Amino acid sequence: MSVSELLWDRPSAAVLGTLILAHGAGAPMDSAFMQGIAARLAARGIAVVRFEFDYMAARRVDGRKRPPNPQAQLLARWSQVYAAVRAEVARPLAIGGKSMGGRMASLLADELGADALVCLGYPFHAAGKADKPRVAHLADLRTPTLIVQGERDALGNRTTVEGYRLSLAIDLHWLATADHDLKPLKSSGLTHEQHLDSAADAVAAFLTR
Repeated sequence: MSVSELLWDRPSAAVLGTLILAHGAGAPMDSAFMQGIAARLAARGIAVVRFEFDYMAARRVDGRKRPPNPQAQLLARWSQVYAAVRAEVARPLAIGGKSMGGRMASLLADELGADALVCLGYPFHAAGKADKPRVAHLADLRTPTLIVQGERDALGNRTTVEGYRLSLAIDLHWLATADHDLKPLKSSGLTHEQHLDSAADAVAAFLTR
């Protein structure tokens, strides 16, 4: 793939690490969430590389909404992007993403030999299907992993997730009263911006420790 297809956010000072960040199922690589996280991480010394899966890139061309590509195609795209970035940057190189993008990264992290994995709003199960968790591979994950999760995420709230058997390589960072987009309840007195700052702090500390 062409490196020109990638969207970079680079720190103005020294680069402490690089994170390839994939978008979720319904929003592109330049959504407000992705822009906000990328800018915050760059301000904390982490270079962020964003890309789009094929279905989202096609939507950008003709404006037509499409469902995500089959999993095999999503994983192939991830592997292609990782190889391109790996050829361009020095270690440490982490992978991850928002929701679906993070889940696809988690399926490949060990195989690719990524230095770390970062998931923002991990979809532990589909909406309304807590009885069908997507966690089997997370029990044996070897890659150092940080999952930033809202306590009331409809795809994996704190009570549900604490009942799963997860690898010791996984750290969970919980955000009070936050949903799948890391937005807190207004009654909490917290703001979305504060939670994005907290997420960026946690990710930067994790990637530089």
